[in-house]
Amino acid sequence: MFTARKKIHKDNDVEPSEFEETVAQALFDLENTNSELKSDLKDLYINSAIQVDVSGNRKAVVVYVPYRLRKAFRKIHLRLVRELEKKFSGKDVILIATRRILRPPKKGSAAQRPRTRTLTSVHEAMLEDVVLPAEIVGKRVRYKVDGSKIMKVFLDPKERNNTEYKLESFAAVYRKLSGKDVVFEYPITEA
Repeated sequence: MFTARKKIHKDNDVEPSEFEETVAQALFDLENTNSELKSDLKDLYINSAIQVDVSGNRKAVVVYVPYRLRKAFRKIHLRLVRELEKKFSGKDVILIATRRILRPPKKGSAAQRPRTRTLTSVHEAMLEDVVLPAEIVGKRVRYKVDGSKIMKVFLDPKERNNTEYKLESFAAVYRKLSGKDVVFEYPITEA
């Protein structure tokens, strides 16, 4: 039973959607055909995948990977994303670890929720996953007179050639996942 079905594990035995199956099939094909990724992809699988409209007719593919496997996916991130973008031509591929947000404990409850399960912490970690392989070197929050706010995120200029064409996709995906407006830029370096 070596099929693409072993590349996707959904919670509560829910059937994967047609799009999720195509992403799982692409991972399965990469494992079988690409010799440099074969050993790395052997034990890896995904949780789900969605498609996000970016601008005009551009789309981004968001692939959710299990939190436990995020480090293994990060090791092969550049090669895997490059190969998946070839398979889904014209679409940007973004890998995000599946994280859970817990509500605050009830008054008088002795149970504490872990700091990593707060809304703020999950959104921060999601932002770092979205911009991978680039690193975030600075953030600014700009509050406008009408009450809205925009977050500016400055990315490491070293990864500019790998990520510059994806900045719109990063903003659209983060807005879809968290509901926050973000502008991605590179810091201006003085010569």
